[in-house]
Amino acid sequence: MNTSGDAALYEAPAKIYPREVKGRFQNLRAIAVVALLGLYYVLPWIRWGGRQAILFDVPARKFHLFGLTLWPQDLVYLTVLLITAALTLFFVTTMFGRVWCGYACPQTVWTEVFIWMERWTEGNRSKQMKLAAAPWSVEKIRRKATKQFLWVTFSLFTGFTFVGYFTPIAELTGKVASISLSGWEFFWILFFSFATYGNAGFMREQVCKYMCPYARFQSAMFDRDTLIVAYDETRGEPRGGRRRSANPAEAGLGDCIDCKKCVQVCPTGIDIRQGLQYECIACAACVDVCDQVMDNMGYQPGLIRYATENSVSGKPSHIARPRVFVYGALLLAVVSLTTFSLAARTPLLLDVIRDRNSLYRIVDGGRIENVYSLRIMNMDNDAHTLTVEARDSSGTMMAVQTEPAKITVDGGSIEAVAARISVPADVQPGGQDIQIRIYSTDGELSAEEPARFMAPVP
Repeated sequence: MNTSGDAALYEAPAKIYPREVKGRFQNLRAIAVVALLGLYYVLPWIRWGGRQAILFDVPARKFHLFGLTLWPQDLVYLTVLLITAALTLFFVTTMFGRVWCGYACPQTVWTEVFIWMERWTEGNRSKQMKLAAAPWSVEKIRRKATKQFLWVTFSLFTGFTFVGYFTPIAELTGKVASISLSGWEFFWILFFSFATYGNAGFMREQVCKYMCPYARFQSAMFDRDTLIVAYDETRGEPRGGRRRSANPAEAGLGDCIDCKKCVQVCPTGIDIRQGLQYECIACAACVDVCDQVMDNMGYQPGLIRYATENSVSGKPSHIARPRVFVYGALLLAVVSLTTFSLAARTPLLLDVIRDRNSLYRIVDGGRIENVYSLRIMNMDNDAHTLTVEARDSSGTMMAVQTEPAKITVDGGSIEAVAARISVPADVQPGGQDIQIRIYSTDGELSAEEPARFMAPVP
């Protein structure tokens, strides 16, 4: 039990109130936020071919991505997608540092929206700090309650939209309106709403600093030619306040006037003047505010800027580097192979199982007959009428009868078909390999599978 003289083992981090700043990089971040959130909230409502354009239909085991439908057999594409995302992240990080964190990471994007709502309800940085320190009053309750209402509403809408990628969103809307959500739908809406509220509204920069693994291993992808947010220490030091009309050289000062605005605008609360830190998400808020200060003082902009360590130290920077070539080559190879595979992919699968009750049968005319069970999966979005044919090991056509005689498989469905394949009595004794092929009458789809045809041995 601690006494009043004991030092605290843990000090809760003080809340960061980022100062609002305008500038080219913050405008770019705002555009990225609007564009990415627009995609997230709009995509489930887009229709494609009579259904939701993007729908992960888990119960039916089908993933619809516009005109492409992926099945469990296509799990390899999910693996390739994850590999592609990792290689892209490595490549971009090696070239441009943590631009993903500053402009496109979901944590950054949603946190930025929550900060916008906080500024709209509570005012700018100084007003927020003043409100937090003020005693509770009707005005404070009104502002805090309005902010919480916006945060909770936005979080619920985010959770609702997320579930809308797994349950058709039009159907989900009707369920919400009629209060008839299933237990799992209700759970996941609340879960992702709570996650959005907790990460973007409550923890914010703590996620980036302590929970995100990317912040820890990013240094393995950095080198002295990686683009980072850097403070030009040679130009800025020694720092100190001065009048606007003062000549910094005569006062023995650098260009940094020690206004600390670069710290006030930082969403993770770091001082970029202390050098590159893993908490920096490369949002460039400090770049924009420092350029404004430099402009007001009549100094050249770029005291804090996107630069490489080599360029800041006066050395030449290099774009073409071994790791860039390695990541780029791997990424190009994976994307090219995946594109080729998807283009050559036939959305028709055939599985052949011989009748295990008898090896063969003698039918009318002395013909030898084998019976097979065909399991046909049509992974296309349209229905297709199919024909079955079989060839022996020499390529000669074999007689085929199917039940049903006309095979029509709807899009995204599986059809079981019985096939009887027969040959004359003078067939090669014993067994031989055959090839069973199915093809659509329009000639668009085909698939084939080897099988074994059995005949009596004298």
